[in-house]
Amino acid sequence: MTEQTFVLPDVGEGLTEAEIVQWRVAPGDTVAVNDVIVEIETAKSLVELPSPYSGTVGELLASEGSTVEVGAPIITIGAADAAAPAPAEPVTVPEPSDPGGAVLVGYGTGGAVSSRRRKPAERPVKASVGVVAKPPIRKLARDLGVDLSAVTPSGTAGEVTRDDVVKHAEQASVFRNIETPEWGAVREETIPVPAPAPTAPVDDAREESIPVRGVRKATANAMTSSAYSAPHVSVWVDVDASRTMELVKRLKASPDFADVKISPLLIMARAVIWALRRTPMINAAWVDTEDGAQIRVRHYVNLGIAAATPRGLLVPNIKDAQALKTRELAKALEHLTLTAREGKTSPADQTGGTFTITNIGVFGVDAGTPIINPGEAGIIALGAIRQKPWVVDGEVRPRWVTTVSGSFDHRVVDGDGISRFIADVASVLEEPALLLD
Repeated sequence: MTEQTFVLPDVGEGLTEAEIVQWRVAPGDTVAVNDVIVEIETAKSLVELPSPYSGTVGELLASEGSTVEVGAPIITIGAADAAAPAPAEPVTVPEPSDPGGAVLVGYGTGGAVSSRRRKPAERPVKASVGVVAKPPIRKLARDLGVDLSAVTPSGTAGEVTRDDVVKHAEQASVFRNIETPEWGAVREETIPVPAPAPTAPVDDAREESIPVRGVRKATANAMTSSAYSAPHVSVWVDVDASRTMELVKRLKASPDFADVKISPLLIMARAVIWALRRTPMINAAWVDTEDGAQIRVRHYVNLGIAAATPRGLLVPNIKDAQALKTRELAKALEHLTLTAREGKTSPADQTGGTFTITNIGVFGVDAGTPIINPGEAGIIALGAIRQKPWVVDGEVRPRWVTTVSGSFDHRVVDGDGISRFIADVASVLEEPALLLD
């Protein structure tokens, strides 16, 4: 029997290392070409690696949780024939949410990423007997980890709709950390400090160390680099978004948008694209070259949407968002959100962004000073939309009010450009009819 060694490959995103998340095989198992053998996490995505060989698993050369460099051996497979076959070419299959696309076998996971370290038998099974829901809705609920029996249906026949499942998943993501953990059993402790001081005992129940890997490591490096290389300037403005809320309500009731999720983020995205066209320097980037610094102005918008996922912060972007109509943009936002939540965002979807929106309002936050995504000149935040007293024609009335805030690279754009951009976004949220031009 010939033994073959499989080394960690570069899965097409220029990575230098990856974490072994979960082995799908054990020594002695029989595998065929393209059987998934291991799940790895890179700085940008979860990837299931298929076997390039067929035979019997010999030794797992890297343990779960360890970080392995590209080119390092990770597994041996014994082949029954005398000659070792050449590694198989990567097999591509259509992505379920994108019939025209193709991805490496196993790109992403079938279930919620928050449970990726569990063995299949350990995953909780939610009952949904008696719940009225179509098969695609049941599949979506399984993918998002939603218990259908806990979802309030809004369908005309008492059925659970797609919007019901998505809303329930969003609420769960916001409130999952609302419980306050208990303090440790030890109220106080005295640690002697003799000379030389011995290592003090650590109460494992009071502290824990979390290795910085994958997305968290990439985010930390990117944010540190951005914060200390780009001089940030932040501005904000309060906005009467009542007409935006009215438009959202009308779009939700429109047959043309019946199968699309509509939210104020859609109007915010349209407003940003419109405002970027009016102030192109906001869509530029500072670039250091051998010939000196340059400002690169992009005449297209790859609109990034900051997404909080179980794996950490991701910023996938919608390519050429300026060319999309309102319905197309709504579909793109919905696809981006669901794909990120399911852990299926590809590396290509996270590169090439030109400007970013972060929707901090979904967490009940009013405003912030976000850090600019590397390679961009600005980021804008949409705060919570609440009913507040607002002066209209000399009278105080209840209105839907939000705060639009943003951070910008002062090397690229000056205060007047920043102010015009924020004012343009605010004007659209106050009067969406401006988009009709």
